[in-house]
Amino acid sequence: MEKTKRAQITPGRTSVFFLAVMVAFFCSTGFSFAAGEFKIGIVDFQKVVATSSPGKIAKKAVDKKGKELENSLKKKGNEIEKLKKALDRESLVMTKEKFMEKQRDIRIKINDFKALKASYAQQFKQMEARSLTKIKNDVLDIVKKIGKKEGFNLILERNEAGAMYYPKSMDITDEVIKEYNKTAVKK
Repeated sequence: MEKTKRAQITPGRTSVFFLAVMVAFFCSTGFSFAAGEFKIGIVDFQKVVATSSPGKIAKKAVDKKGKELENSLKKKGNEIEKLKKALDRESLVMTKEKFMEKQRDIRIKINDFKALKASYAQQFKQMEARSLTKIKNDVLDIVKKIGKKEGFNLILERNEAGAMYYPKSMDITDEVIKEYNKTAVKK
């Protein structure tokens, strides 16, 4: 039996989020970088999700739900296997009509199982997407606060920006995680 696939955070999902951060900073600073220092920050959203307390809690909740759905599917799959084995055992002593009826019942259960599996996969993806959206929104607020407080002109997401090299001094991920953990404790 296949395990439920876990969606990965892809560059496409975070691009809108961090594009909004860039636009917000350009608009809020009024393009003031011409008058002084241009300060850029880098945030690794993957690291925020993986290491922050709210990210870990969200992952744990999503994984728990995934396990529940997977166990439910295993149980249904085992029931179908038992029916198949029973039909194989009893096929020699039952009438052709009864055999055909049992086969039809098993096919119906298999189709129901496939539909249930698809439904569970969709539920799982939606739950994961809701969790990531909440985290993205929370992180966006924190990034905006840090950006304004520390005078950043631009804050980019590390993977989206395609930053192959940047000085460690530009990476504000740890600061974002620290602030996110504080904010989560207050809630």
